[in-house]
Amino acid sequence: MSMKNSLIKDLENNLPRRNVLSSREECYAYSVDASNPKGDSSIADAVVFVENVEQVQKIVKIANEHKIPIICRGAGTNVVGACATPCGGIVLNFSRMNHILSLNSQNMTIKVEPGVIVEDIRKAAQEQGLYYPPAPSNMKVSTIGGSIAQNSAGAESFKYGTTKDYVLDLTVVMADGQILKTGSNTIKNAAGYNLTSLFTGSEGTLGIIVDATLKLIPQPEVKKVLMAYFDTTENSIMAVNSIIEKKIRPSTIDFMDKNALQTVERFYPANLRIDKECALIIEIDGFECDIEYQKDNIINIMKEHNATDIQYSSNEDEFNRIWMARRSSMGACAMLKPNVTTDDVIVPRENLSKLVKRIQCICEKYNLTPCLVGHVGDGSIHPQIPIDYKDETEYKNYKLAKSEIYKLTAELGGTISGEHGIGSAKKEYLPGVINAVALNYMRTIKQTFDPNNILNPYKIF
Repeated sequence: MSMKNSLIKDLENNLPRRNVLSSREECYAYSVDASNPKGDSSIADAVVFVENVEQVQKIVKIANEHKIPIICRGAGTNVVGACATPCGGIVLNFSRMNHILSLNSQNMTIKVEPGVIVEDIRKAAQEQGLYYPPAPSNMKVSTIGGSIAQNSAGAESFKYGTTKDYVLDLTVVMADGQILKTGSNTIKNAAGYNLTSLFTGSEGTLGIIVDATLKLIPQPEVKKVLMAYFDTTENSIMAVNSIIEKKIRPSTIDFMDKNALQTVERFYPANLRIDKECALIIEIDGFECDIEYQKDNIINIMKEHNATDIQYSSNEDEFNRIWMARRSSMGACAMLKPNVTTDDVIVPRENLSKLVKRIQCICEKYNLTPCLVGHVGDGSIHPQIPIDYKDETEYKNYKLAKSEIYKLTAELGGTISGEHGIGSAKKEYLPGVINAVALNYMRTIKQTFDPNNILNPYKIF
């Protein structure tokens, strides 16, 4: 019996057969993610739809016996190859572990399984007058398990923080099948090492998260959004700095450059000012009595920095129109060429203007046309670059530009990921932004937690 046939037999003997996929066509569909790599990918040996913790433990036991990788998968929306299958293995699909286990409005916590959609968490919280801020742009499909694995963030991280700031406790199946609890059901916890933070952002390389307890906050009474256009990038970044200096704290300060504005307006018309060099999208929230004060102060700051047009959402339709324009940038960019890549670099805000201008120069040097968007309140930029993988010259230019962008980011005191993670797509660049001693300790942690190297191997480093 071949090794794969033996593996499939063991899986089917220990799990309901309806939960196990093994044909090449079925496995291929779960062997790639949104990282959009060039070339063929290795295909998983099996895909298993787990329904409970006991099934996860059985699969860990089987994987250890066969010395075969386990790759955890939520919705596969990550863009760094974090749940791709370069070595084959068992894809652990969590779409059936998608239950909200409890919501405690008094404690302001929610306990969920890893397959719960992020937007469903937000909706459940809002029904109780509560709020879960970390929201990636694909929150309608992305899962909380994936968000924790990648420590994803989103537009509101400027004011509210990222996923790691809301994870209180995790239940984790370790590489030997044991159950580990990382934290507690309390807002504060100073007992021992912070294992919760260690697993958050570990991309499934240290353990398998099977439930999570998350912190919630009171829901803001009102949300409004402004969109301000500028003739220079420098003026827009100076406006961002002035907002912060004036002690105003919007929930979001996002950015779109001219290419992004023009591309979105071309494919998803939203009455954007496509003649302008860039725009800021600024969301404010809080009590009704405070919104006008925030709005007036921000508008004055925008005018001080030569904003040439300022739009304000006076109703829900206008609010949604502005946000739809920003969230459509990736989809619009994908219409330009057969392939599109997106990246995630972040620098100290004082160097943000340099980052934007020099990314544009790097891409111009290599005949690439990026759409630059980002969460500039915290220094984050996402270069979205449409290319044709079949054009070997263009693809080579893209790889050279990518390397230069990462080098530039490091020179400006930043790092190569603020919210997407490393996966397989960025691991070769990690030594450029992480101290060698730190990297060695990370490898030691991985070896300690996963001595057989079965948990999402060859990701991160």
